[in-house]
Amino acid sequence: MSKLLLATTMAQAVAMGSPTMGRTLNNPIRARTRDQMMTFDQRTVDSSGAFLVGELERLDQTMHEPLASVTWSRDIDLRSDVSIADETSSFTNSTFAAAGGPSGNGKSWVGKNTDAIQGIALDIGKTATPLTLWAMQIGYTLPELESALKVGRPVDAQKHAGLTLKYNMDVDEQVYIGDEQLGLEGLFNSSKVGATNVNTSWATATPQQIVDDVNLILNNAWIASAFAVCPDKLLIPPVQFGWLTTRVVSDAGNISILEYLKINNLCMSVNGKPLDIQPSKWAVKRGVGNTDRMMCYTQSETRVRMPLVPLQRTPLEYRDLRQLTTYFGRVGAVEWVYPETAFYADGL
Repeated sequence: MSKLLLATTMAQAVAMGSPTMGRTLNNPIRARTRDQMMTFDQRTVDSSGAFLVGELERLDQTMHEPLASVTWSRDIDLRSDVSIADETSSFTNSTFAAAGGPSGNGKSWVGKNTDAIQGIALDIGKTATPLTLWAMQIGYTLPELESALKVGRPVDAQKHAGLTLKYNMDVDEQVYIGDEQLGLEGLFNSSKVGATNVNTSWATATPQQIVDDVNLILNNAWIASAFAVCPDKLLIPPVQFGWLTTRVVSDAGNISILEYLKINNLCMSVNGKPLDIQPSKWAVKRGVGNTDRMMCYTQSETRVRMPLVPLQRTPLEYRDLRQLTTYFGRVGAVEWVYPETAFYADGL
């Protein structure tokens, strides 16, 4: 039976628990001080961590997915008539021609006794782009599902979230810059859209110079469309968007350049609504010489659009211990029905 010794000081109590006091592995000494505080020998201290590390760990059950900026659904309208059975997406542009032209002497006047009336000529050109099949498979084993259920983290939901993120990132890239391997272009790198340069880098430009640069490309697109369409949307790089947000028009003003620019532009005067200005990471280094680019266009299915067949999936398939399902859809390329309604400006 172990002895109970009384110590008058803490130092004496510690000394009682040391090996020099004759403690053996089979006969540990417990010392109690006069203030009723217990002391323990080293073996007792070493064995006091009787809890597993995992038992003292609190795991957050929230799924934290990778950070990614996906904005394609904000900046383009989808073509609504394509299906999973289609392999190509196409549209036509019609060109009219008539004798005399649009000049004052070219009007199609006729006399009341004329027997020779001019006709209209029609030329129809077709533009076709591929609808490429996109597919990805989700698979997991039954033991994986049971293990995930045990700890409260569904592996099937996590893999589906990863697939959805991958799909949106692929579509995002396809919308803005197309696919170089397939020879497809996007919103920011179309060879059909006109381009110019800004007058001054926005890092040192005055608010009025920035307004002039924006109105320059709005006016260029308006002229290219024979004054039929004035763009209503502007995409700029995120850094320049931050400048417009944080800088005020003047020292005496209380409005940012961004808010001032939305209402003091050609779009507001022609269309009767503020210019929609949005940041886009894909505008960075898309210009000539790897300079930053901004673009203006009209967001409408009749002007520019994206053929896209939403994801579908196959029925759940059981294969030995695995469960498999495949998600598939079709992703096209940006269709510039009227590329003259858009314009680029480089050198921001």
